[in-house]
Order: sequence, then C-alpha cells, then structure tokens
Amino acid sequence: MTTCTDITLVIVPTYNERDNVLPLISAIFTVLPAAHVLLVDDSSPDGTADLAEEHFSNHPGFCLLRRTGARGLGRSYVDGYQYAVAQGYGSVIQMDADFSHDPVYLPALVEAAETADVVIGSRYCKGGGVRNWPISRWILSQFANGYIRTIMGLPVHDATSGYRCYSLRALQRLVLSSIVSEGYSFTVEMTWRARQAQLRMVETPIIFTDRRHGQSKMSSHVILESMILPWRMRLSRPVVPYRTLRERLHL
Repeated sequence: MTTCTDITLVIVPTYNERDNVLPLISAIFTVLPAAHVLLVDDSSPDGTADLAEEHFSNHPGFCLLRRTGARGLGRSYVDGYQYAVAQGYGSVIQMDADFSHDPVYLPALVEAAETADVVIGSRYCKGGGVRNWPISRWILSQFANGYIRTIMGLPVHDATSGYRCYSLRALQRLVLSSIVSEGYSFTVEMTWRARQAQLRMVETPIIFTDRRHGQSKMSSHVILESMILPWRMRLSRPVVPYRTLRERLHL
C-alpha cells in the first residue's frame, strides 16, 4: 500500500502564470509520474488556479491550495510546506512556475535526497550554469551569493537557488512557523536554518534558464530584503528545533 511517505510532493507557487502552468504541470508528471503536485496560487487575477483545476482536477496527483490575504513567495512556500508535513510526504521539492527551473532535473533532486536532508539545485557548483541572462544579472547573482556566504558562513555555492528538495525530517526540524522572510530571501533563510539545525546539505547541478512567459516578480523591496536578511539572521538568536531541545534535556 502506497502512503505519502513514499511520495514526492512538488510545490509550485503561482501568481499570474497562466501561460506556463499547464505545460509545467504536464512536464512534472512526465518526468516524475508517481509524484504529487501542489499548486499554491496567490489569488492570481489571470485565472491561473482556475485553468489548472479545470485541466488537472481529475488527476490523482494534483492538489491546489488557493491562498488569500497577504501575498508573498515565502508565505506561499510556508503554507505549502506545512501542508506537506501534515500529509507526511517523504520528500518535498520547491520550484518556480516559469520554466527557469527545468523539470528534467527533478529525478536528480529526488535521488540526491535519498542520502541528504536538503538538496539544492545549484547554478554555481560544478556542472551548473545559467542561460539567456544579461551579464548584469549574472554579476548581481554572483555578488549576492558571495555576500551571503561571507556574512552567514553558509557552506554552499548557491544559497539563493529556489530549486531544491527537502526531506520530511528536514521540514519537521526547521520550525516553519518562525520563518520571517516574504520574498526571494526565503531560500537564504531556509538554508541558514538548515545549517543551524545541522542538516546535511548537498548541491546538484542545474542549468537555470530565464523565464519563458510573463514578468519577473523581482522588485526593489525584494532586493532590499535580500540585503538585510543575512545580517538579521547572523545577529539573531538561533531557533532550536523542539525535538532537538527535548533531546538535549534527555526527555
């Protein structure tokens, strides 16, 4: 009998991704036929969620979470991860909806997660790279990762990558309710917390390609949050996972 612990959940947050959502979900099910896909839609005005539900509502692996209230990439992921933990999925992948994260790398993430708690789809480890980027964006990304590594001391090449896989054990230890980031710095905070929780992190190479359709969600607010977060995390008190605290007290 198959249980959720035997299944990988792929979380895809969406906001106005009508042009991408159907081919992306189809591609995910093609490379990971046994996976489940959770679409976390932030009340897209363009009807992204309605379109996906219309086409995939009868697919046993399709799930839809319609968010209301304050928008934010980090909030969408936290809601998705809390759903995954409640359902007991064995491994959970996060990826963008715009095809910048090629579904072809999904099996490699799942395979690497068999021996690691956190698997980062990395643009900057051996074999990784970017495609269709202007040089200015590449320089900014390299600077951001160097800035983050220097301040936070993270032992990874691509802390800002949003293409990654977590084990159920990792999500249970990361104290999701304490996450403070709302934008793209969410991935950096999750990496920092994974290191604080002494989880095993590895990187597997990906080629990142600029989005096919739609507009980027990057803004000045997102950039500012990304610059401030490393210092905020570095100077904050560590969040101790509940189970680790009990272990330390021998309870």
